[in-house]
Amino acid sequence: MTDAISSILSQIRAHEMRAGGLRGDVAPSDAIDVGGAGKAQQVPGFAETLSNTLDKVSATQARAADLQQAFELGDPRADLARVMVAMQQSQVAFRATVEVRNRLVQAYQDVMNMPI
Repeated sequence: MTDAISSILSQIRAHEMRAGGLRGDVAPSDAIDVGGAGKAQQVPGFAETLSNTLDKVSATQARAADLQQAFELGDPRADLARVMVAMQQSQVAFRATVEVRNRLVQAYQDVMNMPI
């Protein structure tokens, strides 16, 4: 369980590094000229990134539920292996989301407990 979360967090960090060091905490209104082509690229903010991630987790859970229901109804395209893989993917995504939430809450509490 912990290894899966560590793996997901390392994947997030690797993706962040591939993005060229662009940070989600930059204000969304800041435009960055990429490659001198004259086109500005919007850097997504933290709230937008979090919202997109939650949407993807929700979609993964809905897909797993749809596959499970199709398997229960006898759909030949929904074999047991695909259903189990989809259910495990949704479970890992949900656990990673809960872990990120827990870390955000802990960080918030740490900041609020700092002396002024």
